[in-house]
Amino acid sequence: MIYTVTFNPALDYVVHMSQDLAIGMTNRSDAEEIYFGGKGINVSNVLRELDLPTTALGFIAGFTGKALDEGVAASGITTDFIKLPEGNTRINVKIKAADETEINGQGPKIPDECQKALFEKLDQLKEGDTLVLAGSIPSSLPSDVYERILERLDGRGIRFVVDAIKDLLLNVLKYHPFLIKPNKQELGEMFGVTINSDDDTVLYAKKLQEKGARNVLISMAGDGSLLVTEDGQILRQGVCKGKVKNSVGAGDSMVAGFIAGYEKSGGDYKVALNLGTACGGATAFSDGLAKKDLIDELYKTLN
Repeated sequence: MIYTVTFNPALDYVVHMSQDLAIGMTNRSDAEEIYFGGKGINVSNVLRELDLPTTALGFIAGFTGKALDEGVAASGITTDFIKLPEGNTRINVKIKAADETEINGQGPKIPDECQKALFEKLDQLKEGDTLVLAGSIPSSLPSDVYERILERLDGRGIRFVVDAIKDLLLNVLKYHPFLIKPNKQELGEMFGVTINSDDDTVLYAKKLQEKGARNVLISMAGDGSLLVTEDGQILRQGVCKGKVKNSVGAGDSMVAGFIAGYEKSGGDYKVALNLGTACGGATAFSDGLAKKDLIDELYKTLN
């Protein structure tokens, strides 16, 4: 089973406007959508499109949390969220006009007993399971919560996938995560350098492997991606061709596609990289997250 953890999920309220946002004035939208957001939930959604079952873990609160839980479950994903005693799951407002504006909610406080309840759920994972940890940490959780989780589950044959930045990522490498996915800028920030070439990318990806990472996938926006595998392969892939509509969730989609490609191919890294690329492209070319038909279409264009 694949488990995803979203510590601070959200209802993403997307507002489309033909006019620029007028500060201090009444503004009217042309259209709205509501998405169930959070990096782990995004991964679960794309894995569902690829016919891989997942269980979504994390924290929800209040009436917005109830709506999120019901919406995610209705899409075909198994949910096992922990209900917080106070507050509401946050709402993120994303205004799409000539310029895009976002207002992200803070989210509810997570008490110690609820953190303990999550750890107890994670204790139920078995050898061969995959755990995806993605995104930032709410201020009410300890900053080393990723590290605590991997330390707790270390040595049990669980495959860890971590999509985080800077110290949040660096501090868990000693637990040998199966996959990490920093982007090129984040890779440079971790070592205090500017990445100028593929050679630089490979050099610093290998430094992350020296620290414990098994497979390092570097996303490079319009320049595609580069994968350094635990068996010494260096694989390069460009981007899919299409009109970019949306950047939200593209990286999460790439993670989901990589996991699915690796699982379905029996461990073929080229298939994993290509399916990850197709999933990232399918989300970038869509108003929401990637759908199977477009994923399949884009996958066929990749070598």
